[in-house]
Amino acid sequence: QTVLSFLDDLKALAKPAAEKDLKAVQEFASAAGHAGEVKPWDFSYWSEKLKKATLNLDDNLLKPYFKIENVLAGVFDISAKLYGLSFKKNESIATYHEDVDAYEVYDKDGEFLSLLYTDFFPRAGKRAGAWMTSYRSMYSLDGQVVRPHISIVCNFTKPTADKPSLLTFNEVTTLFHEFGHALHGMMARGTYPSLTGTSVYWDFVELPSQILENWCYEPEALALFAKHYETGDLLPKEYVDRIVESQQFMEGYATLRQLNFGYLDMTYHGLTEPMEGTVADFERSATADTQLFVPVEGTLSSTAFSHIFQGGYSAGYYSYKWAEVLDADAFDRFKEEGIFSEAAANGFAEILSSGGTVAPDELFKKFRGRDPKVDALLRRAGIAA
Repeated sequence: QTVLSFLDDLKALAKPAAEKDLKAVQEFASAAGHAGEVKPWDFSYWSEKLKKATLNLDDNLLKPYFKIENVLAGVFDISAKLYGLSFKKNESIATYHEDVDAYEVYDKDGEFLSLLYTDFFPRAGKRAGAWMTSYRSMYSLDGQVVRPHISIVCNFTKPTADKPSLLTFNEVTTLFHEFGHALHGMMARGTYPSLTGTSVYWDFVELPSQILENWCYEPEALALFAKHYETGDLLPKEYVDRIVESQQFMEGYATLRQLNFGYLDMTYHGLTEPMEGTVADFERSATADTQLFVPVEGTLSSTAFSHIFQGGYSAGYYSYKWAEVLDADAFDRFKEEGIFSEAAANGFAEILSSGGTVAPDELFKKFRGRDPKVDALLRRAGIAA
């Protein structure tokens, strides 16, 4: 009931915003010559056209400022400013592929903290996507502290002989996201591997990753690494402003879409009796209040919704949105005190190091001084409360 109340509260605010987003896309598409109503399969195309027209934010404009080596150095620098960490590349450490680099990570006192492996480029046999892996979790045994071995894996464009690997802004946030998970693993303290690092409740595990993405939108942080790979010039302020503005683009629509999936998940896993009728009827009933388009016969989300049947998110898909509430609210403290505030960083370091040894609500309340509030997420998304 708590989860459904959370979804209901967000839906009441997100649906009007989503309807406004759809109307804007419809008007833009019609003005550009699109005949009739925008259908579900049209929306992404026309919303991207609208984004380019209104924000003039093009990946080709931004990519020269996001050379992968600079972005990685930037997230290292941000970690140093926040938590006092240092990263030392060690080419003598064996890796499983020539594209993989190994780093020794040290804490602010110079004590060894973790090994970090970075695996950034596609190759034959490597699956798509991006993720963080713990090859060895942190634990203590017989008085010996065993530090973790952590990896972040992505699939960015590989450099060529005459051009470095240049990231899209979305890929920059992806790298920061996975590095947030890595920090959770690397900064772990505790006894049992089942309670250290990312071994936390499912609806809390995305907080460390999602909060780190916020630094990608801060001019003070961007100035550390967003430099043109040829000239060394900093990312122009007008581009920074557009990046910040892009945070709110179609957020109403995106939020309602996530709520749609959350309701479908909870309805399936709230069943106490065998389901009656067709899957199509069940899905449409479960998601009726979050639909903006007329249902299309022969199409369903349920048959492709692997997250909630084999992806570990059974009765937990809401946690994507809940994690956004937590990260926006937590980052608000950094915005209030300064994005490199020592006090805020020390407080969040306790969340990163505690793993599952302390209840998530206790950790968050200690950091924020109160229970989580949705207000910061609504402000960030441009959805009025």
